[in-house]
Amino acid sequence: MSGFSISRAGNDLQDAAYAIVTEYYAAVGVELREDGAAFGAYYFGHGSGLWLASSGSEVVGCIALRPLVPTGPAAVSEPCGEVKRLYVRPLWRGKGIADKLLDSLHEYAASVGYRWLYLDSKDDLDVAIRFYQRRGYQVCERYNNNPQATVFMRRMIAP
Repeated sequence: MSGFSISRAGNDLQDAAYAIVTEYYAAVGVELREDGAAFGAYYFGHGSGLWLASSGSEVVGCIALRPLVPTGPAAVSEPCGEVKRLYVRPLWRGKGIADKLLDSLHEYAASVGYRWLYLDSKDDLDVAIRFYQRRGYQVCERYNNNPQATVFMRRMIAP
């Protein structure tokens, strides 16, 4: 395996992005909640993004961001985004790809003025939860109505 690169996907890579996100759904055992059109609307609009980790022409990981208006006790009045779909293919784990994907997302989030980033997960994804905690995310109250999520986290982003 050689090195990897991280890039924000444009519309021309929407199919490749959707393919790896679909792989993510199967890997973590969550139900597919959006078709290709909804996927494009969520992650290829203003304040959104999807980053791909690639080695040559092979996509080996992804992470996504979309605008968020949190609800409930975890709501804040400052601009927010939601981190979604962090996934690195098993053979590529342990190489720092997840960190680089999240760094790229954080950089973009700060550039568009987000002050808080939220995410949800499942309590059986303990490796992912520890990863986010290591990166400064803290457990918070439920901020959405995702029936598959059991863990809710957030982090402030420096301007």
